[in-house]
Amino acid sequence: MNYLAHVFLSGQHDQVKIGNFIADFIHGNRYKNFNLEVQKGILLHRLIDTYTDAHPIFRQSKRRLFSRFRHYSSVIVDMFYDHFLAKNFSTYSEKNLECFVEDFYTLLNKNKNTLPDKVKEIIPVMYEYNWLLNYRDIEHLRSILAQMNHKTKHHTELHKSIEVLTNSYDLFKEDFIIFFEDILKERDKMFKSLDIN
Repeated sequence: MNYLAHVFLSGQHDQVKIGNFIADFIHGNRYKNFNLEVQKGILLHRLIDTYTDAHPIFRQSKRRLFSRFRHYSSVIVDMFYDHFLAKNFSTYSEKNLECFVEDFYTLLNKNKNTLPDKVKEIIPVMYEYNWLLNYRDIEHLRSILAQMNHKTKHHTELHKSIEVLTNSYDLFKEDFIIFFEDILKERDKMFKSLDIN
């Protein structure tokens, strides 16, 4: 799951959202340096990633990309799934996507002192290109993937994965719908295990 899905799967818990958002930048036991609710968000992120990577539908989506993009196929599917969440946000939330994203950006601004330095570095770019909102648009998604190319060690051309998406759009969408219904059910168990109320 990518940024939008991780934030959404945090429910109504602001500090859990912060933890879930920053979790990729917090390694090992360093999560214990944060307040308890942020800790829960970091641990929730890890549970979501573990569940996602093992899910047969997610793996099915990856297989459509693996021959060309290899281990980057997981990252690409994360992005594709955020596209479908953004595109169909009203199916899963009573709040429209614009308001949801704006509220989250406000939350980040209020919690700047909690954020790791590496997160602070990406936030201006995220704001400028409005990633969370623009995931819903395929051309913007292509642009975001192109921005990611320079971060990879090899000449990956991640943006060319959009060709695979458009050629198999309905198949990826069906995968997302099945997967997301499953993870929404699983999230309740995750909340319970982490004592998120």
